[in-house]
Amino acid sequence: MASVTVLDRRSLPRKPPWIRVKAPTSRTFGEVRRLMRAKSLHTVCEEAACPNIGECWQQKHATFMILGDVCTRACAFCNVRTGRPRAVDPLEPRHLAEAVLAMGLEHVVITSVDRDDLEDGGAQQFVRCIEEIRRRAPGVTVEVLTPDFLRKPGAVERIVDARPDVYNHNLETVPRLYRTVRPGARYFHSLRLLQLVKERDPSIFTKSGIMVGLGEEKREIYQVMDDLRTAEVDFLTIGQYLQPTPRHHPVMRYVPPEEFDSYARMARAKGFLMVSASPLTRSSYHAGEDFRRLRAARQAQLRASGRA
Repeated sequence: MASVTVLDRRSLPRKPPWIRVKAPTSRTFGEVRRLMRAKSLHTVCEEAACPNIGECWQQKHATFMILGDVCTRACAFCNVRTGRPRAVDPLEPRHLAEAVLAMGLEHVVITSVDRDDLEDGGAQQFVRCIEEIRRRAPGVTVEVLTPDFLRKPGAVERIVDARPDVYNHNLETVPRLYRTVRPGARYFHSLRLLQLVKERDPSIFTKSGIMVGLGEEKREIYQVMDDLRTAEVDFLTIGQYLQPTPRHHPVMRYVPPEEFDSYARMARAKGFLMVSASPLTRSSYHAGEDFRRLRAARQAQLRASGRA
């Protein structure tokens, strides 16, 4: 993990009331957890300690994390374990599709750890998962949230050609903070990835997200918005960074809800079809509902331009 400045915890901001959530206790939560264990599946909900896990699992929504639960990188914001991953599970696509059917999902989000150890970064496993879901549950829409596939030529193209409904790749933070927050990644490589998706298949919705509270400035966030719009990204998510453990990057600031509202207004003015900005917003939070709204916004845009 990149070196992170250790601050006196007494000087750090206290968690405000708008960021607190209830602990998960519902029966449905237990059912989803048992299903994941039975199918040997992982979710980013658990591995990344998502604050929305109780709400999402109660509604039988989950973000599947393929290619294991061990990442080859050590980002300063992420709670997923770092180390040497196990071999790719050939049964994972089938088990994932079975879980989608068992949960009755209409929209599924698939993400993964970084697998720099694999020749294609794990792209083919994404393809297999998409194909298996299309075969077993043809009415389900598919959203992928992929790593950056740095130095993995052809990986992004392979996934785009499998035609997910939404291709998401998060920039995570502003360029100035990459060295400490996301040291294994490159800002302009990630931006180029999103642009490449649109160039290869303009019909696929593209999506990206950033965290705030890491020490960024407003002008830097606005510049990221401009960069994403230049890459023709359709959907932007902005959420509050929460420090998973004392070893991770500290929260420099808790951004108030009204500031998120101002970011959302600015993003819409810059031309994003969809914006989700709030303290608890995460990449796949309410993803199914957002996808339906995103599709409706695209149709309205086409009608307005006379191309519908």
